[in-house]
Amino acid sequence: MIKFIHAADIHLDSPLRGLENYEDAPAEEIRGAARKALENLIDLALEENVSFVIISGDMYDGDWKDYNTGLFLLSQLSKLTSNGINVFIAKGNHDAESKITKNLKLPEGIKIFSSKRPETFFLENINIAIHGQSFAASAVKENLASNYPPAQKDMFNIGVLHTSVNGREGHENYAPCSIDDLKRKDYNYWALGHIHKREILNENPWIVFPGNIQGRHIKETGFKGCMIVSVYDDYNVSSEFKNLCSLAWSFCETDVTGVNDPYEVVEKVSKKAKEEFLKNDGLFTAVRALIKGACGAHNALISNTEKWKNEIRLAVADSCNSLVWLEKILIKTSAEANIERMKKRNDPMGDLMRYIDTLSGEGNQEIQDILTNILSDLKEKLPYELKDQNNLTNGEKTSEIIDEVRQILLSRLLSSAAEQ
Repeated sequence: MIKFIHAADIHLDSPLRGLENYEDAPAEEIRGAARKALENLIDLALEENVSFVIISGDMYDGDWKDYNTGLFLLSQLSKLTSNGINVFIAKGNHDAESKITKNLKLPEGIKIFSSKRPETFFLENINIAIHGQSFAASAVKENLASNYPPAQKDMFNIGVLHTSVNGREGHENYAPCSIDDLKRKDYNYWALGHIHKREILNENPWIVFPGNIQGRHIKETGFKGCMIVSVYDDYNVSSEFKNLCSLAWSFCETDVTGVNDPYEVVEKVSKKAKEEFLKNDGLFTAVRALIKGACGAHNALISNTEKWKNEIRLAVADSCNSLVWLEKILIKTSAEANIERMKKRNDPMGDLMRYIDTLSGEGNQEIQDILTNILSDLKEKLPYELKDQNNLTNGEKTSEIIDEVRQILLSRLLSSAAEQ
């Protein structure tokens, strides 16, 4: 039996733009997470005594700020080559030939696929042929797979490709191809990269996205890592996921419907956050907390949002030994029961309540257009690094803002009515 590791999308030293906007962000843990995940990858390869490692693109997030990034990567990979484990790398859109201006001499045993044409490396002692091609530029729109060579007879054939296959939400459609395109090559295993979500597209032959080795933001939740692939004498294959990340991102939703005491809300959110922490096997966890539901505590939460968010942060830090960071707390509660009662009033207050209640972000295109124009002007004044992280003018964002304002207005009117 032969074993190899298939990894992709390391994004070493990703700049993580916008992190400085969080006053309490554990910057050291987050910035060092990709390096720690790479170290975990190297340790796993040595522990499992694999024959070789494949990295299917995006070793880096872009051009190196300085040589430290390249030095760290090569020093880690040298631990493999010095133990007879070869490394095969296909460059992707983030580390394409045209993007990386600095370079260091590669240790013997690290092979990078040509960006000019598909290239094949042979491991004749174990009867394996590895075919691949690197990106020459960051935006490759042609079907690279169509030019890959036919499978070598009487060998185990692996295709290495950075691609979106048929296209995936949230990812540029680079090196597009179809599953049938890949199958036609008669390879035994396709080691893909580019898509950060782990996905097995096919098992005969195996066509696999391992996902990235470390989540970088809240859209990349859960465990991240690589695949350990076992090849048996009859060329049958088994593939097993191995977690490598040192930090897990989680989305935590807490329903507080019917809760009247804001301290009970704090307790419920803290309990949910701890459940996420335990689910992540005690890894340092970055949580985005969503609090929702019609409740009596709504007015207190909305009228003094900063206080209750800090109460939640304190409770979570206490229950999880400061190993959970609340990246964001979204309070989406409502006081719908009281609103329905107020809307039935036959007076100016009732008229105003009914009007405000119609201000739905999803259904009110006129207000969306006004808000989009206002936010467009604001976005132009933002620094570049904030523009990149804040898509203020998409429909989903404007709907969210309108609905938040609607809830604030309704809550204030309810408070005013209660005082009368």
